[in-house]
Amino acid sequence: MTDTVETDLPPATLAMVALAANIASNHPKKGICQLERLRSLGVTEAQIDMVVDIARHLRDEAGQMIDGEFNAVFAPAAKFAEAAVASGGACCVPTAKGNACC
Repeated sequence: MTDTVETDLPPATLAMVALAANIASNHPKKGICQLERLRSLGVTEAQIDMVVDIARHLRDEAGQMIDGEFNAVFAPAAKFAEAAVASGGACCVPTAKGNACC
């Protein structure tokens, strides 16, 4: 007997979440399977582009924050303030394309 998990989320939503997670986490599979699934479900390229844009923005922002924290510890005193600012910032900054990530 196999237990089946019921979900209220449509398949396209699940694929978008998985795609975003793959991209944001730098997963080696890169979300290619989810991309193909989204296209087969008829999700528009514009919607997929928004998901990709937001996921990349969050991934890049996380990397910048980690780099800023590292630099704050190891950077020369002159760069300390710059590194601290880079690691902080607003709670939610829109992507370069203007998409809100929160």
